[in-house]
Amino acid sequence: MNGLALAQQKMRDADVAATAVDVFTRFYGLLESGSTGLVPEADVDPLTDVPRLEDLQVDDAAAADALARTAVVKLNGGLGTSMGMDRAKSLLPVRGGRTFLDVIADQVLAARAATGARLPLVLMNSFRTREDSLAALAAHPELAVDGVPLDFLQNRVPKLLVDGLTPVTWEADPALEWCPPGHGDLYTALYASGVLDALLAEGFRYASVSNSDNLGATPDARVAGWFAASGAPFAAEVALRTPADRKGGHLVVRRADGRIVLRESAQTAPEDAPAAADIATHRYFNTNNLWLDLEALAAELARTGGVLDLPLIRNEKNVDPTDRTSPRVVQIESAMGAAIEVFDGAAVLEVGRERFLPVKTTNDLLVLRSDVYEEDDAHRLVAVVDAPFVDLDPTHYALVGDFDAHVPHVPSLRGATSLTVRGGWTFGQGVRVVGDAELGGDGGAVPDGATLEARGARV
Repeated sequence: MNGLALAQQKMRDADVAATAVDVFTRFYGLLESGSTGLVPEADVDPLTDVPRLEDLQVDDAAAADALARTAVVKLNGGLGTSMGMDRAKSLLPVRGGRTFLDVIADQVLAARAATGARLPLVLMNSFRTREDSLAALAAHPELAVDGVPLDFLQNRVPKLLVDGLTPVTWEADPALEWCPPGHGDLYTALYASGVLDALLAEGFRYASVSNSDNLGATPDARVAGWFAASGAPFAAEVALRTPADRKGGHLVVRRADGRIVLRESAQTAPEDAPAAADIATHRYFNTNNLWLDLEALAAELARTGGVLDLPLIRNEKNVDPTDRTSPRVVQIESAMGAAIEVFDGAAVLEVGRERFLPVKTTNDLLVLRSDVYEEDDAHRLVAVVDAPFVDLDPTHYALVGDFDAHVPHVPSLRGATSLTVRGGWTFGQGVRVVGDAELGGDGGAVPDGATLEARGARV
C-alpha cells in the first residue's frame, strides 16, 4: 500500500469521519504534488478600503434580529502545551479565579439577558479537551439551548514521515502519531457531526466563530447586524497591525482573481518575509473572529461533498515535539480564515484591538489578570489604560506552573509602560509597576508594597 492508502486505512480504523478522510485525501494529493501552500508576494496586492466597525450605522432592530439568529462557536481544541499545560487551555484561570470558559459563559449569558437572543454556545473540542471542558460547562447549566449540542469534535489526521509520506509509528506514545488538521477543520467537523444541520433546524442563520483564548470576541449585535445586511456568505474581523503583529497571518488580495486571501506565516516564503512584515503596506491582520452564513456554508459543503477548497499548510515538525532527535514528520493543516477565498462576496470588517485579546504566552496572561482591564456589565474586558509591554524571563515564567509560583499576587500594571523581568523573582502583595521597569539579576523576592520603576524597586 502507498502512503495515502495507509493513512486512509489508519483513519478508518480509528473511526475518523468519512468526510474528514476525503478532506485529508485532497490535501495529501496537494502535498504529494509538491504544493507548499506558499502565497508569493509577487502574486498579491495589499488589502485596502476596509469598512470600520466604529463607523457603522446599524439599525437597532435589524441588529437585534441578526443576533437572535446567531450561534456562538468557540474553538476549544488547544491544550496550551507551549505554556506547559496538558488540558484545555480554556480552563486556565484568567480573572479572579474564573477561567476562560467561565468568562465566556458569563459574556454569553449577559448578552442573552440584554437582548433576549437565544445565543447558543457551541465548543469545537478535541479528544484531549472534551471531557474536562464539558465538565466545566456543567457549572453553567443555563447555557444549554434545546436542539443544539454544547460541542462537537475536531477531527484528527496521521502525521506523515517526511521521507515517503507514510504514517509515522511512535510506540513510545501512539497518541503522538496523530495531529489536529488545523482550525480549518471547523467546516468539516461542523458538517460531519451534524451540528450544522442542527443549528439550521433550530432557526439559526449565522455563526460568530472565535478562539476560546480570545476574550475580546464577545457577542456583538452591531457586527451581527452589519454581517446580515451585507449579504456576505463569510466575513472576517481584521485589525490594524502593529510591530507586534509583523509575523502573524494577514489578509491580501490575489491579483489573479481579486479574491481576498489569508496568508499565514507558514505560507510566506523566506525571501518574502520582509515584505510580508511591512505593516505599512499590509495593514490588516486576521483576528480569527469569523462570521458565517450557515445557509451559504451548508450549500457549499453539499456541493463539494463536505470538502472545501482550502489551501494546504505544510507544517514540518518532530513526531515528539519535545524530542528533537525523533523523526521529522509533515502535519497536514489548514486555517479556518482561509475560507475567505472560497466564497464569492466574502467581506472584511476592521475592528478595534478590544476584540482581540488572545493569550499565547504568560506575558499575555499577566496583563490579562492585572488591573489594566476591568469587566463591564456585559463581562467585556475594558482596558482602562494602554496595555504595557511585558517580557518575562522564559526560564522562570514560560510554564504556567512556574509562572503561578512566581506570581502568586498579580502586580498593578496601570502605571506601567513596560515590565522586563530577568531571573526568578517572586511577587509579593500590593506591588506596583510604574513606567519602564526592569528586574534583573538572579531573582529573589519582590517585597509586599514595593514599587518597581526605571530606577529599581522602591518599598
